[in-house]
Amino acid sequence: MSRSILTVPVQKVEGEASAPFQDLLAVEEPLEIRLGQKTVSITMRTPGHDSELAVGFLFTEGILGSVGQIQDVVSSKNCVTIHLKPGIEVDLDRLQRNFYTTSSCGVCGKASIEALRMQACPVLAGESPVFASTVIHGLPAVLRQDQRVFDRTGGLHGAALFDSSGRLLLVREDVGRHNAVDKLAGAELMAGRIPLDGKLLLVSGRASFELVQKALMAGVPILAAVGAPSSLAVEAARRFNMTLLGFVRDGRFNIYSGASRIQ
Repeated sequence: MSRSILTVPVQKVEGEASAPFQDLLAVEEPLEIRLGQKTVSITMRTPGHDSELAVGFLFTEGILGSVGQIQDVVSSKNCVTIHLKPGIEVDLDRLQRNFYTTSSCGVCGKASIEALRMQACPVLAGESPVFASTVIHGLPAVLRQDQRVFDRTGGLHGAALFDSSGRLLLVREDVGRHNAVDKLAGAELMAGRIPLDGKLLLVSGRASFELVQKALMAGVPILAAVGAPSSLAVEAARRFNMTLLGFVRDGRFNIYSGASRIQ
């Protein structure tokens, strides 16, 4: 089994004094994701839940439409190969078209949001579920308590799924916030629980456009972030009727869209 934590010797400096110390680091290694014989992505991730990450990535990027398309998933060290059932065809060119949705490029926001419509991201229906603000205030502490690797290293992002009572359903961790969401989405897809209507997804960092995209693909009606949302994340959330919360910490939060789902 791959390790998610590595012990390394360091010099710990406090004031003017220093001493040798054994520090714990979150492991970061490449994962190759393959469809049959074709490599479709290489992503840097924290080892663990690799099959979920691979399936979740292909689903949230719009390559896979359902778990029923998968024949089997084979995981080895730093590689996951997904075999599709005979006769299933997918659009791998979609991955190339999705590259411009990352925050590092210069393509305009309107084009990126239009891409969500082209990917068949659903406009979320209705005004449910409804979450009490008192429940939302308590969610970051619940996530923090269940982030086992973060507890020891301080170096991982977390993604957590909650029901409207505030009950924690699932947590996934990774050095990449997008990978944590993909692991969670992959787990739910493989368990036959997509779309995630009636649920809230909490992420430990900021809310980017790409996280809104992934949450929309999974049918999540409420996305909450401990950090700030980007302008394009807010625009996309409003366009697709998603409730987007930011700065969910210290007994406060901001509602950027979909306020009718919060009471």
